[in-house]
Amino acid sequence: MSRPASTSPPGRPQRRRGALTPTLIIVAVVVVGFIFFANVWTDVLWYQQLGFFEVYFRENLARILIFLAGFVLMAVPIFYAIRVAYHARPVYAPDAEVRDNLNRYQAQLEPVRRVVMIGIPVLFGLFAGSAAASQWQAVLLFFNQMPFGQSDPQFGLDISFYLMTLPFLGFATGFLMSVVVIAGIAGILTHYLYGSIRLMERGIFTSRAAQIHLAVTGAVFLLLLGANFWLNVYDTVQNQGGHWAGALYTDVNAVIPTQTILAVAAGLVAILFIVAAVIGRWRLPVIGTAMLIITSILAGGVYPWVIQQFQVRPSEQTLENKYIDRNISMTRSAYGLDKIQVSPYNATTDAKTGALAKDAQTTANIRLLDPNLVSSAFSQLEQYRPYYQFPKSLNVDRYTVDGKTQDTVIAVRELNQDGLNASQQTWVNRHIVYTHGYGVVAAKGNTVTVDGKPDFLLSGIPSMGTLGSDTSYQPRIYFGEDSPDYSVVGAPDGAPQREQDRPAATDSTTETQYTFTGNGGPSVGNWFNRLLYSIKFQSSDLLLSDGVNAKSQILYDRSPRDRVEKVAPYLTVDGSAYPAVIDGRVKWIVDGYTTSQYFPYSQQQQLQTATADSQTTSGRTAVLPNNSVNYIRNSVKATVDAYDGSVTLYAWDDQDPILKSWQKIFPSTIKPISEMSGQLMSHVRYPEDLFKVQQELLGRYHVTNADSFYQNNDAWSVPNDPTVTDPVRQPPYYLSLQMPGQTKPAFQLTSSFIPQVVNGNARNILYGFLAADSDAGNQKGVKADSYGQLRLLQLPTDTQVPGPGQAQNKFNSDPEVSQQLNLLRQGASDVLNGNLLTLPVGGGLLYVQPVYVKSTGETSYPTLQRVLVAFGDKVGFASTLDAALKVLFGGDSGASAGDSANNGQTTTTPPGSTTPPAAADAQAQLKAALDQANKAIQDGQAALAKGDFAGYGAQQNLLSAAIQKALDAESRLGVAPAPSASASPSASPLPSASPSASPLPTPSASPSK
Repeated sequence: MSRPASTSPPGRPQRRRGALTPTLIIVAVVVVGFIFFANVWTDVLWYQQLGFFEVYFRENLARILIFLAGFVLMAVPIFYAIRVAYHARPVYAPDAEVRDNLNRYQAQLEPVRRVVMIGIPVLFGLFAGSAAASQWQAVLLFFNQMPFGQSDPQFGLDISFYLMTLPFLGFATGFLMSVVVIAGIAGILTHYLYGSIRLMERGIFTSRAAQIHLAVTGAVFLLLLGANFWLNVYDTVQNQGGHWAGALYTDVNAVIPTQTILAVAAGLVAILFIVAAVIGRWRLPVIGTAMLIITSILAGGVYPWVIQQFQVRPSEQTLENKYIDRNISMTRSAYGLDKIQVSPYNATTDAKTGALAKDAQTTANIRLLDPNLVSSAFSQLEQYRPYYQFPKSLNVDRYTVDGKTQDTVIAVRELNQDGLNASQQTWVNRHIVYTHGYGVVAAKGNTVTVDGKPDFLLSGIPSMGTLGSDTSYQPRIYFGEDSPDYSVVGAPDGAPQREQDRPAATDSTTETQYTFTGNGGPSVGNWFNRLLYSIKFQSSDLLLSDGVNAKSQILYDRSPRDRVEKVAPYLTVDGSAYPAVIDGRVKWIVDGYTTSQYFPYSQQQQLQTATADSQTTSGRTAVLPNNSVNYIRNSVKATVDAYDGSVTLYAWDDQDPILKSWQKIFPSTIKPISEMSGQLMSHVRYPEDLFKVQQELLGRYHVTNADSFYQNNDAWSVPNDPTVTDPVRQPPYYLSLQMPGQTKPAFQLTSSFIPQVVNGNARNILYGFLAADSDAGNQKGVKADSYGQLRLLQLPTDTQVPGPGQAQNKFNSDPEVSQQLNLLRQGASDVLNGNLLTLPVGGGLLYVQPVYVKSTGETSYPTLQRVLVAFGDKVGFASTLDAALKVLFGGDSGASAGDSANNGQTTTTPPGSTTPPAAADAQAQLKAALDQANKAIQDGQAALAKGDFAGYGAQQNLLSAAIQKALDAESRLGVAPAPSASASPSASPLPSASPSASPLPTPSASPSK
């Protein structure tokens, strides 16, 4: 027989069939594998350069080992369940029809039987291993746990059992139960497929081998189920399903006993299954299983429901009293509220003359600069180049100036690559040339310049000011909240400088160049590393550019919060990182929390919800993850160097058992507090998100009496921010103030409380004021005893002290304030209300709100032009805080504000204004003098009525002095002097001055840069 002619052209060898597909598969596997390797190895390089390779190695080693354990624990039982069932298959089946069907299935399966018997266990093992690896933190904490030294009130076990042992045991039990179920199903299907289990008209036929297999599987499952019932006993103290957290009356008297009974019952039924496997009779295990199911329904569900409905509900307050008390005590302990100092504060609403004399230091430090509004002012005055930027919200800190603590509003001048022209948006410019920001800008918090601009303590390019200069600190910002995704920096000695550094001077058009000299990122000086990073960042330019040299480093993952989260994956990081000049470097300070959701009897909080306020909703601060916690500690203070990105973790709460456990796991990563420098200590703050969580809890847990707590008749809420339109909570504010009972002012984080908001409605009166001491001192490694002390001022519920909402309404509705604000809006200007601050001074609560004016031009920025103040029902309004306080407190507040030096200064009148520019202080003094005169007349009449002629004479002297002040002020306003009032008792009293300031001069439209 002749062969068919070849279709290939003469002289060309025939193509080998079937070789292309395997080749493509191999190439694809190699490519994917190398990409995976590139991402892994670049992570290794990143952690090694940063000095935290221990974290990367141990975390991933733990993940791998737990993955392998989970894989083996799942795959091996499934494999042997299938294998045992296969080898136990019967030799023949009596039913021909069934046998034919089974033979058909077996014939189809036989060619791939080995693959299936191995593939199915491997597949389930991969899923199980991945799920187990995600629990690496629970596993490591279990094997490295440290005791709390505190017991739960129900079982008397150390708290570490609930936070570190019980979660692991629950995970292990649940995992093993899923293994038994899946392996059991695999065995049953194999038995059925090969005829050991058959469905017949007379019932279900099972071979002896299948019976033993099922019995053993059932027994193991029931033992695990019994263990799960036993663990449920301890889970009751973590219950969050009731009105209060923890094991309540029904749990203690019904759920715990029934779960114990079910655990024992499950063990007994497991024994019956083993007996059935031996004797081959299934009546007892079947009956036992049915009884277990019925018991679990009746004892586990019906009985507790009956107890709750018919015993607890009619006498709930009495029966739950003991358990509510546990909930209060343990919740306050878990959130650090157990050491709070609560003081009654009988706040007055009477703005008496000289009332602030005892609060002179607090008054001098009242912050006027709103960090949320002055960002654009910083930008217009200090940006200098379009490739610089400032954040939307600046930070509040404090520095020592001339021996005194000065509240400051601070920010760093970060890089803004989007400010480059389109023609400049090249790879070289974005990753080689424009690599860093430059300089710190800081302004006084308690005063502004005469024309309303920030009064800078550190500013300009190069940096100059009271806080230092370029020679006293490293001003370059390579690592910040808005840094580029990656930059390539560094060069050999003598090589040309390629990085854009800064303008040569503030008013210069020339630019200076710079070369990074630190150790800030992995090396890309060799070809192999360049290849790996070009794959990681999907950039061929990185591989081919001549801008990458033998000394080049690549900087990435540059956000301070992200860097801390990567090197300490067990921490929850605060949403606000802030910069500070410390020991000659700009360092970002980041707060880290250890958290848990397993603290017994403690009320859980959802972090994202508890920390939400007008700052997070506007995107000014980061939002915390959507996790539930019922234990939190500010256990770590971290710093990130803005120049080289180095991360340092300090054990701030070195008594926290969770942190101690992580220190055992990663022993070389966390430094003791003794290594914190004095300058770093002086810039530590009480963290905002911890404070928000605590204030949310205090809305209910300031009540420590179980009966009152049950009635919930004294619950509080954090007031909504009255300066925004959306109904969101007011954020806490950093202030330097002296709380009642303190001997000197301290830098504090503050908030207030109003009655509980129900369905959006609440009386906006003040019930409480909370402050957290943020002064840690300035000694190396020594934390001040007062740091972190929470102080709660509790106002009587019958005192009508206005809340923030009412204070804002008074400002908005006061006729003279409205008139002046309308004048300020003339000349194409907008009026912006600053943050509304609350201060417990003068025996009451003082509200202070700066008012900014901003013209509508593109380059305009807000300038501080007025200050609103309120005390009780009175309102003051002037161009300075000092003048406004004088108006508010009858001409003499008793203390000087930080901007008192601006009194008597003038500003330019904006377009459309009708008020003479020099009239501000004259009008304020006129109003104050009239108030004093009116008060002197009233007090004189009261003294005369009592027959106190000496007191009457003294008041007449004060009246004469006040009238003279009023006449002097009128003359400066160009008003004809009014006839002097008679000093006789029959003289008509002068009209009482309005609590609001008189019409004041309006400021200029905001200057443009």
